[in-house]
Amino acid sequence: MDALLEVTDPGPANLVQDAGRRGHLAIGVPVSGAADPWLLACANRLLGNAPDEAGLEMPLCGPTLRALDAPVQLALAGALGARRLRPDGESGPQAAWCSFTLQPGERLQIGPVRAGIAYLALAGGCRVSAVLGSRSTYQRAALGGLQGRALRAGDRLAVAGAAAGQGVGLAELQGAPFVHEPGPLRVMPGPQDEAFAPGALQTLLGAPWRVGRDSDRMGIRLQGPRLQHRAGADIASEGVVPGAIQVPGDGAPIVLCVDAQTVGGYTKIATVIRADLPRLAHLRPGDELRFVAVSRAQALRAKAAQAQAWALWASRLRPCVPGDGPSLPDTQSLLALNLVSGIIDGLDDTLPWEHMP
Repeated sequence: MDALLEVTDPGPANLVQDAGRRGHLAIGVPVSGAADPWLLACANRLLGNAPDEAGLEMPLCGPTLRALDAPVQLALAGALGARRLRPDGESGPQAAWCSFTLQPGERLQIGPVRAGIAYLALAGGCRVSAVLGSRSTYQRAALGGLQGRALRAGDRLAVAGAAAGQGVGLAELQGAPFVHEPGPLRVMPGPQDEAFAPGALQTLLGAPWRVGRDSDRMGIRLQGPRLQHRAGADIASEGVVPGAIQVPGDGAPIVLCVDAQTVGGYTKIATVIRADLPRLAHLRPGDELRFVAVSRAQALRAKAAQAQAWALWASRLRPCVPGDGPSLPDTQSLLALNLVSGIIDGLDDTLPWEHMP
């Protein structure tokens, strides 16, 4: 049986996102989707969902949601906390990194995201209509999600009721949340690094950069030294990808993000490797960052290491203790999650790696 969550306070810029809308770049539709699909996969894993199920992406402060007519299993992943508000006026804290059940009439008040972004997973996924094969929200074209926009007060989200057994109720075993590897953002030079004046690439790699205030899911504008071109910034428009570092005529780099356009006519001095793309989602205006150049072989090793790090995190999950939280999963559900052994070997069947950046 489906259940409903009512949005009583939408919070700022909270969006329905899944793994993205693939296969439509030729008609100008970006992949979009979760800015950090690994963190969305964490939230989903806590419930036993498929890793790419649609959830809520929260960049600043989460919404307040009320369960209407049936219990709903939920899970939070990220640097944030929440409070559960009962109809009788009682309230208490609700931690992230575990699954829990919101009873009919209860509200979940999700607090500020203390760093980066965070995700709320819903048992069975958020059941909004799919558009071009995805439930992800692309606001610039009003595609997907809730009519292509952020949450509003009064919205209702259809999810699987707890009685349907969609969630399996997992909590983290050893208390360490999944985090991305720190350090400079790794890039591969090009594809137009030769279009820049001598020393420009070294400037990109050697200087500290600050995230500008006019950054969003489409691109991060960087503040720092100007990168000089040899003979102008414009080229014939060509396909671009998230991670490309475009440099327009003013010399200020723009790192393209998950909602990036599909073509562009500015020179690109370097490209952030796939393993570091999710880290872009956690940058906020004023944050400082640096770049370091790596080879293709190093980029591939980083991608494999990221998958192994996620697998290690997933292997540390255990069933929640029955009680006021979620129900204890059955044996078949646990076996399906590969919690005991073979977690890395079994991932190809449980996580769509081709959807990860």
